[in-house]
Amino acid sequence: MLILAIDTALDACAAAVLDTEAGRLVAQQSESMKRGHAEALMPLIGRVIKASGIGFANLDRIAVTTGPGSFTGLRVGISAARGIGLAAEKPVVGVTTLAAYAAPVVNQGGEHPVISAIDARHDHVYLQVVAGNGSPLIWPRVAPLAEALEATRFGAPHLVGNAAAMVGERWPRDAPAPAGIDTQPAPDIAWVGWLGAAVTPGTAPPRPFYLRAPDARPQKDMLPNAAQPAP
Repeated sequence: MLILAIDTALDACAAAVLDTEAGRLVAQQSESMKRGHAEALMPLIGRVIKASGIGFANLDRIAVTTGPGSFTGLRVGISAARGIGLAAEKPVVGVTTLAAYAAPVVNQGGEHPVISAIDARHDHVYLQVVAGNGSPLIWPRVAPLAEALEATRFGAPHLVGNAAAMVGERWPRDAPAPAGIDTQPAPDIAWVGWLGAAVTPGTAPPRPFYLRAPDARPQKDMLPNAAQPAP
């Protein structure tokens, strides 16, 4: 299966073509950035497709990160994936950033739980905890950092995600020390592809996985009370 993987959810703009039968990335490119995904993504995808020697029509599937992450970045990546899928008549699937962060550790088949933590600001994190075999222990949620620290009850974990260091710094001294801390600013694009290959289209839709509402409010909420429409 040939998968085009796309990630713009956090502090990177990345794309890759994965050949699952060969078990390798045919081409990949990633650029670190906090802003500017909209301008960078399509030229980056074009370079990856050219380097792969595989046209859009020869792809089997497009996989894209759906969040949690930057609201703007998510829209850029998902819109691009949907557009490519529509034009090439290929299925598009969504992969959460929390799952993509955990995947390489789970793939090793260890016994330690995996805590995926993404900075949600204001001392909160987007949080997910899975066992070493990938089974859920804490379902995805936005939570105070203190709730992530309560995962000590599951034993010595691997900490992954762009908030892994923040969690590690506050890890209780009387709890089993983390088995590992991976502070990548964005998921490995290869694992976005592998997870995208593993899911069934229709069960993993390419739509934003926010976990909380955007900070921005609808324009009508910003109007003076007298100007708002009657309920």
